[in-house]
Amino acid sequence: MTALKAEVVAWCHDLGFQQAGVSDIDLAEAEDRLGAWLDAKFHGTMDYMQRHGSKRSRPDQLVPGTVRVISVRMDYLPQPQDAAIGLLDDESRAYISRYALGRDYHKVLRGRLRALARRIEERVGEFGYRVFVDSAPVLEKALAEKAGIGWVGKHTNVINRDHGSWFFLGELYTDLPLPTDSPEVSHCGTCTECIEVCPTNAIVAPYSLDARRCISYLTIELKEAIPVEFRKAIGNRIYGCDDCQLFCPWNKFAKPTAEGDFSPRHGLDSAELVELFSWDEATWLQKTEGSAIRRIGHERWLRNIAIALGNAKSTPELVVALKSRQHGGSAMVNEHVTWALLQHDVDNTMETNDV
Repeated sequence: MTALKAEVVAWCHDLGFQQAGVSDIDLAEAEDRLGAWLDAKFHGTMDYMQRHGSKRSRPDQLVPGTVRVISVRMDYLPQPQDAAIGLLDDESRAYISRYALGRDYHKVLRGRLRALARRIEERVGEFGYRVFVDSAPVLEKALAEKAGIGWVGKHTNVINRDHGSWFFLGELYTDLPLPTDSPEVSHCGTCTECIEVCPTNAIVAPYSLDARRCISYLTIELKEAIPVEFRKAIGNRIYGCDDCQLFCPWNKFAKPTAEGDFSPRHGLDSAELVELFSWDEATWLQKTEGSAIRRIGHERWLRNIAIALGNAKSTPELVVALKSRQHGGSAMVNEHVTWALLQHDVDNTMETNDV
């Protein structure tokens, strides 16, 4: 098993992962933290977080026979952080979370993990396994911490001391009793930068995130109208939010990835809000093909951009764009467009050609 583990780690690097580690399946502490988080209702409308009972924190209940979990890390930062920070200050352009600019990471990591499983099978014969990439009841952050990938920071993302936090996680549950790695411990110290920079004060205490306040939740997970009290703080963030990573001191060690799949597509790393708001559903489907952005649908895409346009500097072009979608769309989009127009002191009874 020791020799096999060494080969597994080498194969992971061959397949494009930057790190691999192995953990056991004892997640008792993480299970307690999850229970307290759910009891506090911090999961909001994400009912799936409590739907599977203890399967999320007990891997052998989810996949019987599991005794080890191979966790992997794949870096995804598509460009230097300075470009992203500068984009937050350009209110005419859209900010999209850096992880969603390229190909859907679920597909990328899942394919590589399956390739890893095939290599193991070629070496040891048939064995029990199952691949996961953020698509099932798995406590991936706790598993990554146990596998030595990094520690869960105060913002609840996993941080690696040498590479920061701009990476995806994936897991291979297995019945192979591989040697385990030493768990990582927290190195956040007294730093509270992520807590202080959060636009909506979603990090309510160190290591505790109220998702109901988080811009990533509001713009991606929430299917309803975004609460008015958070709209101004959203700024130009139309899909997710990276602030807690952008300003984390540990990310001074992060380097842009060489992985082509994560390169920005269709200019989404610096696109104009007005342009994105003009996309009809057919165009949106074409421009987001193979992207994680697809999960929110065209309606929420327009909802989010309407808020960003409401937060941008007034221009005739911007107001015309908003007025063009004030009627005829869904009630939710119409409501957000109306709110955005009010931010520009526009009389909502005006016709578009009067602007």
